[in-house]
Amino acid sequence: MQQLWQMVLVQIREFYRNPGILFWTLGFPILMSWGLGIAFSKQGEMTKHVAWVQNDNASPISTFLGIDRTHKKIGNNSSGFTDYCFEKATWTEAILMVKKGKVALIVQEDKSGIHYHLDPKNTDAQTAYLQISYALKNGNITARHGEIQTFSQIGTRYIDFLIPGLMALNIMMSCMWGISYTLIDRRSKKLLRRMVATPMSKSLFLFSHLITRSLMSFIEATLLLSFAYFYFDITLQGSYEALITMMLAGNIVFFGIAVLASSRTANTQIGNGLINAVVMPMMVTSGIFFSYHNFPDWITPIIEKMPLTLMADSIRSIFIEGAGLAQVWTAAAVLVGVGTLCYVVGLKIYKWY
Repeated sequence: MQQLWQMVLVQIREFYRNPGILFWTLGFPILMSWGLGIAFSKQGEMTKHVAWVQNDNASPISTFLGIDRTHKKIGNNSSGFTDYCFEKATWTEAILMVKKGKVALIVQEDKSGIHYHLDPKNTDAQTAYLQISYALKNGNITARHGEIQTFSQIGTRYIDFLIPGLMALNIMMSCMWGISYTLIDRRSKKLLRRMVATPMSKSLFLFSHLITRSLMSFIEATLLLSFAYFYFDITLQGSYEALITMMLAGNIVFFGIAVLASSRTANTQIGNGLINAVVMPMMVTSGIFFSYHNFPDWITPIIEKMPLTLMADSIRSIFIEGAGLAQVWTAAAVLVGVGTLCYVVGLKIYKWY
């Protein structure tokens, strides 16, 4: 028991004597919870957006909302209130909003009444439908409420939104963990010191990781696309050239970030923290599993400029909007530029031993 106690004390001393480990294991989770708490725990009621397709201004929903209003608080004191923003749009604009994840429900008005268009497998859309239809029926709106109409357009299902995001996420995770952690682990084991002693080109050594990870990401993407095609009937609406370009740009940007993140530390625990500091915020906020438009408006412009957001939005536009190379080359150029800058800085300050 004395030996066990002494070994436990050794581990504890190694832990608290390293400030980096203390921060990344204790401080960083608190910062993450604080940031997400600000993002999701809005003061007051939540705001959700729905697309509102109308034929004229004198409509039942206009009466429900009031003169020159687009917002309506729906709910009660016990369950809380949700502020719904009815965004006026044409049918084409509304479908595009659904594909981009800005809205989950389309409320359409015509002479026959009010119709609700949604993906029944989307829980947010179901909740919005139930709350809005109940509020309209209890708000003395006498218009006939049509049945739920399932989306028939390509790219309006939740799975159509999810698969392109997963492709972008796989590229980021593969680069950050496959490159950053590998390099940090080799430095901690003194393997980089031995490799530098050989007539090896340092830049080519790092560049070889980019080639390897790019090949792996294309294999992973091919398997994921094959599964999505045969099981979910998901097809690529845009060009394959644009998709390949965005995947290469994504590998380049996260390769550069991975090199920069692994450029100094030889401690794998600190390395885990550094990688998570890059991966976690983007994985949560970049619209992979749900639309980042659910976040407050003040943070949305920041999220849109994140590398993972740029890549996910571009890949998603290729899949469900039919985008080609002309529509995504700007985002690809930005990603390549950021990745090149990070790589140059990382190589400049890289600690080989």
